[in-house]
Amino acid sequence: SPKDMFRRVVRASKFRHVFGQAVKNDQCYDDIRVSRVTWDSSFCAVNPKFVAIIIEASGGGAFLVLPLLKTGRIDKAYPTVCGHTGPVLDIDWCPHNDHVIASGSEDCTVMVWQIPENGLVTPLAEPVVVLEGHSKRVGIVTWHPTARNVLMSAGCDNLIIIWNVGTGEAMIQLEDMHPDVIFSACWSRNGALICTACKDKKIRVIDPRKEKIVAEKDKAHDGARPMRAIFLADGNIFTTGFSRMSERQLALWNPKSMEEPISVHELDTSNGVLLPFYDADTNVVYLCGKGDSSIRYFEITDEAPFVHYLNTFSSKEPQRGMGYMPKRGLDVNKCEIARFYKLHERKCEPIIMTVPRKSDLFQDDLYPDTAGPDCAIEAEDWFDGKNGEPILISLKNGYVPGKNRDLKVVKKSNVLEGKLAKKADNTSPAQSKQNEGKLEELLREVKSLRDLVTLQDRRIAKLEDQISKVAI
Repeated sequence: SPKDMFRRVVRASKFRHVFGQAVKNDQCYDDIRVSRVTWDSSFCAVNPKFVAIIIEASGGGAFLVLPLLKTGRIDKAYPTVCGHTGPVLDIDWCPHNDHVIASGSEDCTVMVWQIPENGLVTPLAEPVVVLEGHSKRVGIVTWHPTARNVLMSAGCDNLIIIWNVGTGEAMIQLEDMHPDVIFSACWSRNGALICTACKDKKIRVIDPRKEKIVAEKDKAHDGARPMRAIFLADGNIFTTGFSRMSERQLALWNPKSMEEPISVHELDTSNGVLLPFYDADTNVVYLCGKGDSSIRYFEITDEAPFVHYLNTFSSKEPQRGMGYMPKRGLDVNKCEIARFYKLHERKCEPIIMTVPRKSDLFQDDLYPDTAGPDCAIEAEDWFDGKNGEPILISLKNGYVPGKNRDLKVVKKSNVLEGKLAKKADNTSPAQSKQNEGKLEELLREVKSLRDLVTLQDRRIAKLEDQISKVAI
């Protein structure tokens, strides 16, 4: 009957009528020089307290951290986080501490920063810890979703390192797994696995603690342009990429049988990389193309065609990058289900997605319990093989932030240097003496270079200080 046909065409979904709207001009962050580096990260990271934006910085790398309420024009002299000596390529807020942010840079380092309670009053050039281990620029940094102080970084040395930030140690190095540039790296919901997309057109699922590839798919998308891969809450993998005919595609995969995708869709022939942002509570994926002026969203369910197009938010201006607010930062009284922070060339514009409802009551179908700020396990537990599911909170009375702990780092000598020493144990006494001498010499050289860099950093900081005084 026609009625059945109609039902088949239009799925009932509470997200069919998501309504997207950009905020008014005075609610934007204005006069910001957004970074122009050619790298496909989102350039923006947000949490319930701050918005962080990678900016153009001459002679180094910097990003802005603004309290959410600091809208309007941002003064040229507004203090930045400016400890990197090369452009910053990626930033990520710690999910368990709204004052801690990690950054990866062209200077081959990862730095972790503690932002003061009310934001910056003076430039911040001293990170809490510098994580050194990559030999080329670091394009991806992403925190473990449930274990405290565990951070993953991926560099253009095709290497993934998993750090214990609390001790400053590189605990796991995933080498020889990626023969080319890593386009994306994502933790599973409980952080037991990671999935990566690589320039060799493969999607890999990796067990990082066993240092083993557990599943992979060659030519997940045939096109040569960058892919992205993210884990969904049910363990499936959602990817974006390009077809052989350069059409943008999205696909859904089951890592237990990667031969064929569960579903694949062609979108259009635009060439911007599609950045996926995922809401695990509602199973909605938002796709923001770099250089596009739209955000499309899809609901993922377990009935065919599995990925259901919902709608598109369109605007006039193309996006240079995009920040995505965690669920606990949204206004539940306004039925807000997502908030994006869209980067233009000179400003950051919040975009609010709501599901209009007549009632003023808490809409529990829109807000199932969501991941809160408490971690499930400590770093040591995770490295020892334990897993922890996200600790969920109700948003019924809105999210009330707790007290943030300062990030404490107790530096240990790097695990890898220990490993090197161990390797040297299996050699003859004379050889081992020679190796020891060589190692000491190399370590001395590294130390003197580091001292030199520190000295230069201090000089730069002094000069910047003088510049800002003169500029004011």
